[in-house]
Amino acid sequence: MPVPKRKRSHSRKNKRNANKNFALKAFASCPNCKEITMPHAACKECGHYKGVKVLVTKTERAMTRGTARKAMVERQKALQAQQADVPQEKE
Repeated sequence: MPVPKRKRSHSRKNKRNANKNFALKAFASCPNCKEITMPHAACKECGHYKGVKVLVTKTERAMTRGTARKAMVERQKALQAQQADVPQEKE
C-alpha cells in the first residue's frame, strides 16, 4: 500500500484547503410563531408552512396522548366499579 514519502507542509495543506469554501446556510423566520427555520421548510415549533398547518408537533402529540391515557384510566376504574357491584356466583 502506498505511503507518502514526506510530510505535507502546513503551507501546502493550507493552500489545498483554501478553496474548500463552506457556504453559510440561509435562515428564515416562521410567519406564524417567528421562530428561526430553514427556508422552504415547515416550522418544527408550530407545524405551519406558508400559513397552513401541515405538521403535528411534539407538544400536540403529548397532549392528545395525555387525554387518551386519562380516558383509559377512567374506563378501567368504571369497569372495576362495575365488577365490584356485581356479586360473584358461589359454587
